[in-house]
Amino acid sequence: MGDLDILDDAVERLEWDERKEDDTPFKKWRQVTRRTALSGGAAGIAALAIEACGGKSSSASGAGSSAASVFGSGGPYKFTLVNHVTTNTFFTPTQSGAADACKLLNCSYNWTGSQTSNVSEMVNAFNTAMSAGVNGIGISLVSLTAFNSPVSKALSSGIPVVAYNADSASNPRLAYIGQDLKLSGQEMGTHIANLVPSGDVALFIATPGSLNIQPRIDGALQTLKAHPSITPHVVATGAAIPAELSVINSYATGHPNTKGMFAVDAGSTQGVAQTIQKLGLSSKGVKGGGYDLTPITESLLQSGQIQFTIDQQPYLQGFFPILEMYLYNITQKLTGIADINTGLKFLDQTSIKPYVSTKSKYEGTGTSVGVQKS
Repeated sequence: MGDLDILDDAVERLEWDERKEDDTPFKKWRQVTRRTALSGGAAGIAALAIEACGGKSSSASGAGSSAASVFGSGGPYKFTLVNHVTTNTFFTPTQSGAADACKLLNCSYNWTGSQTSNVSEMVNAFNTAMSAGVNGIGISLVSLTAFNSPVSKALSSGIPVVAYNADSASNPRLAYIGQDLKLSGQEMGTHIANLVPSGDVALFIATPGSLNIQPRIDGALQTLKAHPSITPHVVATGAAIPAELSVINSYATGHPNTKGMFAVDAGSTQGVAQTIQKLGLSSKGVKGGGYDLTPITESLLQSGQIQFTIDQQPYLQGFFPILEMYLYNITQKLTGIADINTGLKFLDQTSIKPYVSTKSKYEGTGTSVGVQKS
């Protein structure tokens, strides 16, 4: 069996595994991308995929399957990703995605920004990257206006800028790679209303006003307005995970009549699950849920302490910004830039099981290459 036959067989197996998934645009894009890699016009991409899997490859020209043989010569490019909570475990897969893209494309990236969602620190990090003459900057646009001028200056200097994880429509960035944040909040509101038909509900948010999470809570509140029997209470928890847990625990202790506890960020979601477990609230009928996939959240969802969490595929939020900026550079601005919605996937006690039973760098905080049984 030849190399392409092997790859084609692998693609067939992947698509068979996906047969029960809904026909979403992302699923179709994913499958088209695989098939394109097998076409004659993209033989170099197929060769690159084979070599990445450890196989041998060749092309009509006899060139190796390096990034240069696929996309042409250029670089090596240097990129910067500016983040608002650089040490938060949510972004472990994001950094893995960026690192993997750089390995494939023979480029490099720097991870910088703020540990505490300090916008001034992020602006300084952005300006430092721009002064260094990097070939592209990815920025989590957590402020409505603070990054408008720096991004405009970078673009005028020929440095492409894309947003990831958080976005501002008023910002001149070239593209946004991340979740539709307000829509996800609206959908969460629907889940809350189904779980808690009436009573007091706490909605926890790490940093009110931050554009990576404020649209979510706005969306949830918008949905809950249609349910007057539910009384939502918005509670700020802070950017550091230990402090978030402390705030949530104190709130639950001081508000024993709360019927539901939900969060719009990874740290607060983990804190909700831990608090419900610690205080034995699930046995009292208290419901919970939120966002993202820390190992603690995964485990406590599986054990029934909370009812759902929402996956937004953080790995893709690192991989695609690097890929887009690389293509934008290598094609001399002809292609590469595109808005990408990384998804809205509700996970419950049953559907979370594969996330708990496997370890990888694609979700949670694992570092394993591929997906391995725990």
